[in-house]
This record gives sequence, structure tokens and C-alpha cells, in this order.
Amino acid sequence: MNSDLIHTHQQSTSTQAMSRRERSIRRGALYALLTAGALLVLLPYVWMIVTSLKTEQDMFKLGIIESLFPSTLRWQNYAEAWNDYPLGRWLFNTFLVACIETVSTVLTSILAGYAFARLRFWGRDVLFVLYLGAMMVPIQVTLIPSFIIVRSLGLLNSYEGIAILNLVQFFGVFLMRQFFLNIPRELEDAARIDGCNWFEVLRRIVLPVSMPAVGVLSVFAFTAGWNNFLWPLVVINKPDIMTLMVGLASMRSEVTPWGPLMAATAISAIPLTVIYLLCQRLFTQGIVMTGMKG
Repeated sequence: MNSDLIHTHQQSTSTQAMSRRERSIRRGALYALLTAGALLVLLPYVWMIVTSLKTEQDMFKLGIIESLFPSTLRWQNYAEAWNDYPLGRWLFNTFLVACIETVSTVLTSILAGYAFARLRFWGRDVLFVLYLGAMMVPIQVTLIPSFIIVRSLGLLNSYEGIAILNLVQFFGVFLMRQFFLNIPRELEDAARIDGCNWFEVLRRIVLPVSMPAVGVLSVFAFTAGWNNFLWPLVVINKPDIMTLMVGLASMRSEVTPWGPLMAATAISAIPLTVIYLLCQRLFTQGIVMTGMKG
């Protein structure tokens, strides 16, 4: 009897040990896969930074080792990018346009998202389906009509003309609606009983608990405004109004200064990197809390 119990206990212990080893192997394989994916994503950024410190001779060397590690670090590429091109002006233009688009997107998305989530009005569901359909229309389809409208309004070569196309973003409305649907109605009902109208409920009850989603939307909207290239390229032909992406494209010519170009590209990535590092916890929390269910 005792021998059977001992044998059973040994089998159980062996099974648990094998299970722990299997979990460790799976966890190790998962970490290895994620690490490889992270390195693959970081590779273009590493190449950009390394190239921004190369001389012209180092850029065109053959061989992986020779092309990856420069013989000398040429920090002068950054000075040339800043002094020979209006990089500061491009950064200011891009930051201004991105801030305008972010503020407008957040404001309109909160109001429209809350209306679609909580208010009942005629045609609400049909209108929301149209919003979802508009998300699937690429900008190339609406590029010419948008240009004609902006030109008729006299907004070419202006900050307003650059930002007007992204003042309202359908993805933001969808994101905020999904988040508002996850907020318990009891909180809003209690405020309504106390005499608050819909706007006061949104401002005092809903909005304070929705800051993670607002943070996610702000990061998305600012990133989209910062990286926008096609529309500014269409409505801008004056160097003083150029955004950063259009300015970087204008640096290419028959004799492209690859060192300063890569240096300017590296500088353009700094603001977004800083913003993400500062908002990383809020961004992650908002992604987790924003339910993508209808």
C-alpha cells in the first residue's frame, strides 16, 4: 500500500516537473520570438542612426560589417542638416499642424463618440455604419476633390489647408465610442438623477475615467499628423510652410546629401520617441482598457 502511494507520488512529481519544463520551454521560445521581432523592427532605426554618422565613402562600402560600422563618426552631418536646411522651421510647422489636428481630433471624437454610445437619435446606427465605411476609403480616392475644395477656399500654402483634412478622424470617433460603451451606465444614471444634463455627465463623470483612451487617441492623432506626407505635398509649394516629411523629401536631388538627410531623419524621430516614452504607461493602459466590441 505504501509502495503504491510512493509510486503515485513519484509519478505526480515527475508529471509536474515535466509540465514546468514544458512551460519554461514555451516561455523561452516565446521570448526568443518576441526578441527577434523587436530586433527586426529596430533594425531600420539602427541603420538610420549609423548612416547619419557615416562619411560619403563609408556609405557605399560593400560587405555587411564594413557597411554597418563606420570607420569614423561624422557628427558634422547633424550640423550640416541644421545649418544648410530650414530644419527648425520644418519642425515648427509640423509641430503646429500636428497639435491643431490632435486637439481637434480629440475634441470631436469625444463629443461624437459619446453621442453614438449613449444618446438615442434618429439614424444613429446608420450614421455610425457610414462612419465605419468612411474609415475604409483611402485618401487617394478623395485627394482631388479635397484639393479642389481647399483651393476654392483659398487655403493653399497655409497651416489651415494642411490641417483641415484631419480635423475630424473617424478612427477617433470609433475608438472613443468603444471605450464609452465599457463605462457602467450606473455612474451616469446617478449623475442624471442628481440633475446633471448630458454635457455635465460627460464632463464630470465620463471624461475623468476616460483619460487612458484620450491619451491613446492623442498619441495616434499626433503621430498621424507628424508623419503625414501625401496631403501636405499636394497643398504646399512654399518652403516656409513645408512640414518635416515634405522638407525631407525636398532634400533629395541629383546629388543627394545622404549623411545630412539621414541626420535630419534621425532628428525627426526624436519628438515622437520622447512623447511615446512619456505617455507609455497611459498609452498601454488605454490600449488594454479600450474594448473593441460593438
